Amino acid sequence: MVAVLAMAAALILLATACGPKKAEEAVKVRIGEVTRSLFYAPQYAAISKGFFKEEGLDIELTTTPGGDKTMTALLSGGIDVALVGSETSIYVQQQGSGDPVINFAQVTQTDGTFLVARKPLNGGGKFDWASLKGSTFLGQRKGGMPQMAGEFTLKKYNINPQKDLNLIQNVDFANIPTAFASGTGEYVQLFEPQATIFEKQGKGYVVASFGVESGRLPYTAFMTKKSYIDKNGATIQKFANAMQKGQNWVQASSADDITAAISSYFPDTDKDILKGSVQRYKDQGSFATDGIIDEQEWNNLQNVMEAAGELKTRADYKTLVNNQFAEKAKQSVK
Repeated sequence: MVAVLAMAAALILLATACGPKKAEEAVKVRIGEVTRSLFYAPQYAAISKGFFKEEGLDIELTTTPGGDKTMTALLSGGIDVALVGSETSIYVQQQGSGDPVINFAQVTQTDGTFLVARKPLNGGGKFDWASLKGSTFLGQRKGGMPQMAGEFTLKKYNINPQKDLNLIQNVDFANIPTAFASGTGEYVQLFEPQATIFEKQGKGYVVASFGVESGRLPYTAFMTKKSYIDKNGATIQKFANAMQKGQNWVQASSADDITAAISSYFPDTDKDILKGSVQRYKDQGSFATDGIIDEQEWNNLQNVMEAAGELKTRADYKTLVNNQFAEKAKQSVK
């Protein structure tokens, strides 16, 4: 009887060993994005095309409007990873955080706003920035990256935003398009797809790009607390791999294909408008081709912040940027 029982136990163990292995449970990662914007097309593509799932990650995406709310959610543990402007990590450091927020994968590498006027350019020529002087300009929130990139550009063309313009900055981000459409301002600083929507409706016309004018900088990046990276390095590497797949796919795909992949995230926006907006961002190189934040981009970011009077002291590149995950992803993901 003992021999029979031993034989049965051996057969059970053998069957278990030879049977199908249970799939590893996906690791959940909670992302908080600062806004819902097609400027973040590589992120939506990476989710919709299944690249995060391929890496064994289960993504929970929420929108936490505003950099302050996004950073609060990250610091309090409400989210694991934030998709927000890199300047927010510098603000946290300036406040003396003992657990620094680390930028580990860049998503956009230029400003994403455009200068929209009530009238189109005469003859389709190049916009004369000097024509802004004396006008009423509906700008972005003070201290945010869009406003700082906007002011940096204006100063490049010898325009003092506070003295040469009637500058309006007290309108909430979500209400800026409505304010312009209702008659406030002669010029406005807008993201896509709102800029293209206004052109289609004849309410405004894109006359210049702040992204082109302000140059390359880590405008939006994935970041997390150093303590999270220390405990979850393998997860961060998988995350960087998935995003590199998304970035590769966006670079290789047409505006039509990208629109098809991300349109579910913008159910209320016409697909032709999404397509035009995606093409505009592709044409000016706004989507980063990899997650690496180079030092020149980091320094340009701080130049923009200094010009806006929002930088107390310059932040050390190596302290707040960790490229090891993005570099490995770029080498391994094809």
